[in-house]
Amino acid sequence: MLKRLALGLSLGSVLVVGAAFAQTQKPTHGGSPEEQKACAHDVARHCKAVMNADDLTVLGCLQQNRPKLAPACLKVLDSHGV
Repeated sequence: MLKRLALGLSLGSVLVVGAAFAQTQKPTHGGSPEEQKACAHDVARHCKAVMNADDLTVLGCLQQNRPKLAPACLKVLDSHGV
């Protein structure tokens, strides 16, 4: 019984520490550095409210603002079939 309790507490501690670690990590964004640079100005200008969100949220914002995007960013989106 004590072994079970100790194992349960250990596993619970690992989960809590893992969850805390996951929350402190900055989101990573897809695309090469060149692709990110091509769209950075457009993200900052048109998608500022979601620029720290996950990739799909930022991508959705770029799609909504497609007519306003710079040619370099449009080329990146087109190259990915977006």
